[in-house]
Amino acid sequence: MENIIISVILLVIVGAVVLYLYKAKKRGETCIGCPYANMCKGKCNGSCNSAKTDNKVK
Repeated sequence: MENIIISVILLVIVGAVVLYLYKAKKRGETCIGCPYANMCKGKCNGSCNSAKTDNKVK
């Protein structure tokens, strides 16, 4: 019984992560998890810092 409960909890967690990734890709985010993902549009190349400095208000 304990194994079933643990399995269900893990499936719910994995399902939530997959749903989050699916929705983020559908919104057009290229760097998922980056707070500047909507601004960089693929320019960050794995680094959120470049997107942050490119979009600063001067």
